[in-house]
Amino acid sequence: MRMKREKNSAGLRKNERVELEITGLTAEGAGVGRAAEGGMAVFVPETIPGERVLAHIIKSAKTYAVGKAIQIIRPSSERQKPDCPLFPRCGGCVYRHMSYAQELRAKEQKVQDALERIGGYEGFTVEPIVGAEKPERYRNKAQFPIGKNEQGEVVLGFYAQRSHRIIPCEDCKLQPEAFSRAAAAFREWAALYPAPVYDESSHTGKLRHFYLRQASSGDVMACLVVNGNGVHHEQELAEILRLRVPELKSLFVNCNREDTNVVLGKKNRLVWGEETLTDTLCGLEFTISPLSFFQVNHDQTERLYGLAAEFAGLTGNETLLDLYCGAGTIGLSMAHQAKQLIGVEIVGPAVEDAKRNAARNHIENSEFLCMDAPQAALQLEKRGIRPDVVIVDPPRKGCGEGLPETIARMAPKRVVYISCDPATLARDVKRFRELGYELQKAVPVDMFPRTSHVETVALLSKGEINSKKVRVEFSLEDMDMSGFQNDATYGQIKERVLQQTGLKVSSLYIAQVKQKYGIIERENYNKPKSENAKQPKCPPEKEAAITEALKFFGMI
Repeated sequence: MRMKREKNSAGLRKNERVELEITGLTAEGAGVGRAAEGGMAVFVPETIPGERVLAHIIKSAKTYAVGKAIQIIRPSSERQKPDCPLFPRCGGCVYRHMSYAQELRAKEQKVQDALERIGGYEGFTVEPIVGAEKPERYRNKAQFPIGKNEQGEVVLGFYAQRSHRIIPCEDCKLQPEAFSRAAAAFREWAALYPAPVYDESSHTGKLRHFYLRQASSGDVMACLVVNGNGVHHEQELAEILRLRVPELKSLFVNCNREDTNVVLGKKNRLVWGEETLTDTLCGLEFTISPLSFFQVNHDQTERLYGLAAEFAGLTGNETLLDLYCGAGTIGLSMAHQAKQLIGVEIVGPAVEDAKRNAARNHIENSEFLCMDAPQAALQLEKRGIRPDVVIVDPPRKGCGEGLPETIARMAPKRVVYISCDPATLARDVKRFRELGYELQKAVPVDMFPRTSHVETVALLSKGEINSKKVRVEFSLEDMDMSGFQNDATYGQIKERVLQQTGLKVSSLYIAQVKQKYGIIERENYNKPKSENAKQPKCPPEKEAAITEALKFFGMI
């Protein structure tokens, strides 16, 4: 019996082609369009808001579809030719088809949308995003999975999106040039001294990952992750690396026998060189071992921590509680401004790093606990600790169960929340709001240029700033009310269009579109001074963007 394939609610089938107007971006960076007004969303990677594209539907679900752009009918002025031959196959970068300025607008909007839709902060505006001065070659850490190509040669690269299929890479534009030389040296060694490559399905083979770190001084640490205690010819690997990478300071072998996706095992063995690297951050020195947590973008980390310190508002008399503190970097960078620092981290080696870093920098007013953050907060509450400022820098899943409630009972004046996921940030600030802590500021920081990720530092506070009611008396007689006609001002419409599409529109274009929909303007508003003056006509893409804004504000 022949089965008839049903269309979904938007009338889209797999392998169908459809023209779409791209109106936004997903959290992962794909463009979003709709085949018809009110129809289901179609996600199209490598497209930009404001573009019109012809898409080939490659997946059709009940509530959405996924398409591949086969023609850019009307390209954005922000579109650029990708400068990496592996884009987008390697799965790392998602924004190489657009300008960096457009990428920053997209990330800022991502944070704005999450706080509005998930956090319930309607009318709240995030601060301008802090972009990177160097959006390339910024990473100080790389984890290359090791595989083999069809010719049986060892390759290093990155996993394709949503898979463990390795895309070989000889030079990643996000990583320092020294890493490319180190990777080439490893491939040279692997060709001279063959060893079996690790197979995930059978849990056999030796070579798993090649792991690299670099300090801001340029010094490099290399680490070979193996399924076992080691491999033959380790000293030869050290010699080749030293020859090709003069910046090399150490080579480790890391033992990881676990059947897991976690890259590093718990045991390291030094093959050659120094036990640690030394890096500087916010004027402090930090030692880095293979297992140490350290932010991957040095320059942007200093900007992020600077904002966090500004939000903390320390005067030297406060108790500062740093939850999810890692190796203690952020808390230690503020310790000289606080009376007492208490750091909490569940990873034991990171806590030991934090203690060593405190001693190295002669910081004597710090205490570090190796505990889960919610449990530690409860214990500190029972001890009678009442921090003045709490910093939370949780993993992607956000604050642990019960943590906001415990923090609220400790009654700090301010909570500084550093987030790597806008969605969980928005969820947690909503939880804090229910406990009496209002979101005061949120600043996105582009820690990972060209990828879909964005960090945010947010300030929440409780006290008079939220509870005071101010009585303001004014007269409407002396006010120009034209800007309040029809629900939204021209400035609000311009801002909406810029946020959604990246397009700048004039008041004249807005007036033309409003007139088209029968919205009456006051006499002579945004009209030419002379009756014979020629007016430029609003382009179709800007008319569509303005129309969307008018619908958003309920004006049509």
